[in-house]
Amino acid sequence: MRQPALYSRSPRDPAAAPDAVLPETPPVPPEAPRHVWHARLPHWQERHWRWLALATLLVLLAQAFWPAVQQRQLTQKDIDAAVLKTLETAVLPSPAARAAAIVAPSVVRVNGFVTDQDGEEKEHGLGTGVVIVDSGIILTNLHVVAGANRIEVTFHDGTQSPAVMTGGQIHNDLAVLQAQKLPDDLKAATMRSTAELQPGDGVVAVGFPFGIGPSVSSGVVSGLKRSFRSPEGRQQIGNLIQFDAAANPGNSGGPLVTLDGEVVGIVTAILNPNEQRTFVGIGFAVPIENAASAVGMHPF
Repeated sequence: MRQPALYSRSPRDPAAAPDAVLPETPPVPPEAPRHVWHARLPHWQERHWRWLALATLLVLLAQAFWPAVQQRQLTQKDIDAAVLKTLETAVLPSPAARAAAIVAPSVVRVNGFVTDQDGEEKEHGLGTGVVIVDSGIILTNLHVVAGANRIEVTFHDGTQSPAVMTGGQIHNDLAVLQAQKLPDDLKAATMRSTAELQPGDGVVAVGFPFGIGPSVSSGVVSGLKRSFRSPEGRQQIGNLIQFDAAANPGNSGGPLVTLDGEVVGIVTAILNPNEQRTFVGIGFAVPIENAASAVGMHPF
């Protein structure tokens, strides 16, 4: 009869074999340092991060300088397009407005006064003048100040000053005045030769019609080398500029200017088929060459 096999406890159990000798336990290695982030990265990882940092820097530099790289030299076509766009969208002053603004600081109101038999001072003449030398020399019409006991001019900034007549030309109805008190920023008008003036050229008249002003009117040169005889028939003036910018009593002596704001004449007379002394479309101005000779100077 077969004997049952004898079983024993597992030799892994120390209790099963008290006398068994267990294999020696290998020593436990020391614990790894906890601050592993201070450890040096492998060489390939260091190169990887260096390339990544360099790429990031290049991207940032490209973003910073890309607008400058995109700039290109402007062409005439670009400039023309920009100017056209501005003209289409911006409201610009008219040529007459620009001309008036240029000459306005040189335009003055001229008043002549007389004393009547009762000793009261009354206005004797009203007109306009234009400063042609910044020392206070003013051109106006002789009929504005002739016979006046006292002359007063009012400058663009409101400064009022007594003035004296220092010269004149009867045949051109011109008078030269010298103001006694001047504004600090007095500006003389720019004069221009009439040699190239043509019928149809734009002109502007600035003055004090009926004492209202300074007022601005615009028109064109209607003709050159015209002659005019005063309604009383006492005087005839030749070599005049004919123009159609509105002028009325009070405009006398004021400047007739080009659209560049340069004086080409001194407004002298208007043609009146009737006795109303109002403008009907024909005015006359003495060329600035003749006017400047009244001062004894060449205007150019």
